[in-house]
Amino acid sequence: MARFCYSLILYLLSPLIVFYLYGIRGKKNSAYRHHFAERFGFVKADAISPLLIHCASVGEVLAATPLIKQLQLAHPELAIIITCNTPTGREQIKNNFKDSVQTLYLPLDLPSATARFLKNIQPQALCILETELWPNLMAQCQNKHIPVLVLNARLSAKSQQGYNKIKPLTRVIMNSITRLASHNQQDAQRFIELGLTPDKVAVTGSIKFDIQPNTTQLEKVSELKSLYNQQRFIWVAGSTHPVEHELILQVHSHLLTQFPDALLVIAPRHPEQFNKVADLLTNSALTFSRRSENNYANEQVVLADTLGELQCLYGMANVSYIGGSLIERGGHNPLEAAAFSVGVLSGPHTYNFNHVYPELVTLGGCIQVKTSDELYKQLCLYANQPELTEALGLQANKCLINNQGAIANTLTIINQYIKS
Repeated sequence: MARFCYSLILYLLSPLIVFYLYGIRGKKNSAYRHHFAERFGFVKADAISPLLIHCASVGEVLAATPLIKQLQLAHPELAIIITCNTPTGREQIKNNFKDSVQTLYLPLDLPSATARFLKNIQPQALCILETELWPNLMAQCQNKHIPVLVLNARLSAKSQQGYNKIKPLTRVIMNSITRLASHNQQDAQRFIELGLTPDKVAVTGSIKFDIQPNTTQLEKVSELKSLYNQQRFIWVAGSTHPVEHELILQVHSHLLTQFPDALLVIAPRHPEQFNKVADLLTNSALTFSRRSENNYANEQVVLADTLGELQCLYGMANVSYIGGSLIERGGHNPLEAAAFSVGVLSGPHTYNFNHVYPELVTLGGCIQVKTSDELYKQLCLYANQPELTEALGLQANKCLINNQGAIANTLTIINQYIKS
């Protein structure tokens, strides 16, 4: 009955969902209108009995990439389909895997769409990254005896409260899970309290820690440092959002009064914000260039309007600021910077990464600030004392190394459920 009511509500809301995706989001970013039939399960698998891996968007794709590449090495004949929800996620999959995987949109969680999708794909197992738990998709997998593996799972206390409010539907979700690999014991316990049986839970750690720059990335960082002058103080503000863009540009304008050669690289979280930030820069006193045009000429700001480069841009920086944290967006992944021994500055709102920030702060790899004025003061400190900047970066990398190993643990679980 719970799933029936949920599905009925979804069907009633589906015209609004379509209007939002195709109309509102599609107007801002035309890529939302491409492959739209896939949103309703009209797909075709390129291979028989693939492994289906769902990564909601860019963050999950980046986190899952090392895991999936290890999976490909271990099972070279295994066909893999990676699904996502957003055009940026789709583009990131293409950038990371080229033609070695098939890329599709996960359909809306309408019973007819998910049934059509599973019939057309016929996956041998479904792997869900983090907490993208769709009741109809998961229940239909269970009915078809398709294992459902929830990997790199995390569940905040706030999210747990939300699931408790819809207990009948939550019970459907928990009963549909074959195996769950959680970040830590606390997350595991929250899932158990929601009704997941303890024997289905394993604590594997977070695969987001298992990143290591490869040779190509190291060469790219070296090129970027040569291009953007290693003698300058460079800070990268990654994954910034509206309102935060303005705050960051104000901080940099202020910083330039003390350090005239300082360079800001600002990387908006969403591509539809690229031109908006360009307009902000055009209307300011700051000189800037677009990274996509590759015509750098000693400007004060570089607008990172490309996809797939952010980790390497962090790599060339003296220090990083991780966006979504001065405003209440919950923050983004600081470990891409830590992988290059680049220290982290963030605002107070980091609840999306509560499994990362406490230890990162405790070890001295991250400094959290409450306001943009405090951010400015920290930047001045690090611009003035390179030895502190280096120490911040080394401690960030130490936090990363201390927590690695989750990929091997997760692969052990996946291997139990794949046929290839």
